[in-house]
Amino acid sequence: MRLIGLAGWSGAGKTTLMTRLIPELAARGVTVSTLKHAHHAFDIDQPGKDSYQHRSAGARQVLVASANRWALMTELRGAPEPRLSDLLARLDPVELVIVEGFKRDAHPKIEVHRAANGKPWLHPQDPHIACLATDAAPPDASLPRAHLDDIAAIADLVLAHAQPLRDFRARG
Repeated sequence: MRLIGLAGWSGAGKTTLMTRLIPELAARGVTVSTLKHAHHAFDIDQPGKDSYQHRSAGARQVLVASANRWALMTELRGAPEPRLSDLLARLDPVELVIVEGFKRDAHPKIEVHRAANGKPWLHPQDPHIACLATDAAPPDASLPRAHLDDIAAIADLVLAHAQPLRDFRARG
């Protein structure tokens, strides 16, 4: 398994890029899983559903399964947020894991930067940013980059800069 992240400020287009990048990589025969960090309380469950009632009643984990998919929900109930390395260890093996968010972690990343967002660049302060996906001219022209709309070029960057998961675990 290899790992790369998409890092950038909210509104930069990370999710849009991810949804365009996955089909490009899949068309190249690459198996992909994703891991997304949420900065706020989120819930994939719905009030009134049995699984929601199980969690509300105090279950630490609820696993919901069907013929099409399964999902495991874990309530932290005051425990610390899991580290990226712990979450990655829970994924089934694939060729590539793309992480959205976790911008402060020490994994290889592509900075997603949109000029209209008006936010500062991350790469001057983050040595783990390997390349850029942007619609602007970066202050540091030494990093490889591709335009936000050039999905094939960004896929090339992903494949060139993703690192084996074991390298991240050794650092983390």
